[in-house]
Amino acid sequence: MSGRTEGGAVEREPLWLALVATLVLLPTPAFAHASDRGHVLLLPTGYYIAGGALAVAVSFLVLALLPPAALDNFWRRRLPLIAFGDGPRTIVSLLSFAGFALLIAAGLFGSRDPLSNPLPLAIWTLLWAGFTLLQGVFGDLWSWLNPWYGPWRIAVRVLGLRGDEKRSPRLPKWLGFWPAFVLFFAFAWFELIDPAPDDPSRLAYAAGAYWLVGFVAMLAFGYSDWSRRGEFLTVFFSMVARFAPLQREEGHLSLCWPGAKLLAAEPLPPSGTAFLLLALSSVSFDGLSKTFFWLGLFGINPLEFPGRTVLIGIGSFGLVLTFFLLAAVFALAVLLGQRLAGDAQPFEKAAGLLVWSIVPIALAYHIAHYLTALLVDGQYALVALSDPFALGWNLFDTADMEVEAGVVAGAESAWWLWNCQAGVIIAGHVLAVLVAHGLAWRMHPKVSRAALSQLPLTFLMIAYTVFGLWLLATPTAG
Repeated sequence: MSGRTEGGAVEREPLWLALVATLVLLPTPAFAHASDRGHVLLLPTGYYIAGGALAVAVSFLVLALLPPAALDNFWRRRLPLIAFGDGPRTIVSLLSFAGFALLIAAGLFGSRDPLSNPLPLAIWTLLWAGFTLLQGVFGDLWSWLNPWYGPWRIAVRVLGLRGDEKRSPRLPKWLGFWPAFVLFFAFAWFELIDPAPDDPSRLAYAAGAYWLVGFVAMLAFGYSDWSRRGEFLTVFFSMVARFAPLQREEGHLSLCWPGAKLLAAEPLPPSGTAFLLLALSSVSFDGLSKTFFWLGLFGINPLEFPGRTVLIGIGSFGLVLTFFLLAAVFALAVLLGQRLAGDAQPFEKAAGLLVWSIVPIALAYHIAHYLTALLVDGQYALVALSDPFALGWNLFDTADMEVEAGVVAGAESAWWLWNCQAGVIIAGHVLAVLVAHGLAWRMHPKVSRAALSQLPLTFLMIAYTVFGLWLLATPTAG
């Protein structure tokens, strides 16, 4: 979360001036993490940026010359592993709900220190930062671990309600994903703009209220309907899980290429496209909001950071602005691609299908964004979980563990952190180009038209790479 102190890097040279000029010409948001920088990075980041942009461009050229059948055979490969059923799912969810209830109690009655109370650490670090990465590797673990499914199953039996299998949907179809969009925007605002999202009691009330609202909605509209289109965590995690190399279909677990399941996805409606773009733009704004460039636009001295309370208005404006900028640039890229291809594909279908290619970018930037938080705050979480109420307990024998913050401090750490983050960002964009081409071939059977349709989107991805790597190296305040 942006409110935490994280190790990072500051670039030594004024390369950001040239990149800001590029940003003015092409206002593309980025999604890398811009954490508080504690030292100076002496790496030749200009070469990294140029190399990353070149890697994305070359991947497009290679795919444009590659026969579609070869790429299709590549994506279709599967390695069967094991088969298992959904029997224990209710029990796992009930255990997850019990853990969630204990965390809420710890938020209300435990330590007031966000780095000693397990609730902020569990939600912001373990769930939002860490669990998203697990979803991107191991598939849809959230469908088992979410704290609503088990209690909903019990409530259905006790209250004599009909299950999802024996009724028609009660959530109006025209709503689409808009309920999830609204709730996710509220979540992003609370995380990035609210003055004290780390305050344990404040967070306990917010998380408890959200669980209760979701539970009532599931009773009213059904678990499947609300979790698929209304509960934003489930919607977000299910989208990320489509990237995972481990996939479970009809009780069988198999190994596939990362992103293969994205190629089989159906086009999202406009509300679903907006949801996925919001997920990216909110991370974009988190990275951009503390840069010297952003603060300088509003006459704020970045060396005298005034705090989150003073920036509520500016932050709210920026959160909305980054979403509309990203949506506009993405829509323009899709529209220009359709014009170049010369096919009469509906814009809504093209945008709803090609937006799936952004999932690898989202996951890559999530890793870069939260890497330092996971390395440091993850240790604090282990300590806090052993003594959730600050009563001197040692439940997991980690209460006395020393937190090694030095893992993200110093020149050596800066070197390997930068290389990990830069490598992940570049790899995410290259995979996004692969997925985008596979999706384009679904709409344009002719190879030449498919390649032409991807030119604007490829330029957009190159811009993401350049600006994302700049965000990793540019100075930030706060």
